[in-house]
Amino acid sequence: MASKKQKNRQRQIGKTKPEKKPLIPTKHKNAFWTIIILIIMIIFFIVNNTGNEPEEGPYPPDYSPPQINSDTLN
Repeated sequence: MASKKQKNRQRQIGKTKPEKKPLIPTKHKNAFWTIIILIIMIIFFIVNNTGNEPEEGPYPPDYSPPQINSDTLN
């Protein structure tokens, strides 16, 4: 009769931890953050420049507005 070889294995329940895969691979992490920052900057630029604020303000000191002839308006 053939005898079976028995291996002394202990069960490794709870001793091995599964590898955690990162959400973004490290190879693409810098490109990802660069794109995110650029998108945020573009959004701020658009929001800043779409306001309907009047751009009129007081004239600087010692400024005389140009004289407009009424003949050129007609």
